[in-house]
Amino acid sequence: MNLKLEELQVYQLAMEMAERIWNIVIKWDYFAKDVIGKQLMKAVDSMAANLSEGYGRFFYKENKQFCYYSRGSLFETKTWLIKAHNRKLINTAEFDQFIKDLDAIGIKLNNYIHSIGKKGGLGENPSQPPNDHQ
Repeated sequence: MNLKLEELQVYQLAMEMAERIWNIVIKWDYFAKDVIGKQLMKAVDSMAANLSEGYGRFFYKENKQFCYYSRGSLFETKTWLIKAHNRKLINTAEFDQFIKDLDAIGIKLNNYIHSIGKKGGLGENPSQPPNDHQ
């Protein structure tokens, strides 16, 4: 199964989460944006960006490596959300939903990582068209 990057649900969810967080961070005061906002946005944006970079790589091992970077960015995003919540920059309902969504993205990301390089998996040679002559 060869999906386009934009068709991968994990990618779609990571992109959507970054936009939701952006819409909150953009309203913070300068100090909060400078101290936490920039770091939070870099982390959450890196989730999808690393999926993109890995998807464009020719070798499975490279794709997986960038997926691991994406997973690291997911955990970094959680840390910055905890700090934002502790400092009253996001409310508890927003925080709880973000954490729930990150957990779901993490499961999908792990499943995607495990599928990379497996025949018929979502990550089957993403840079190459399918070979129907095998």
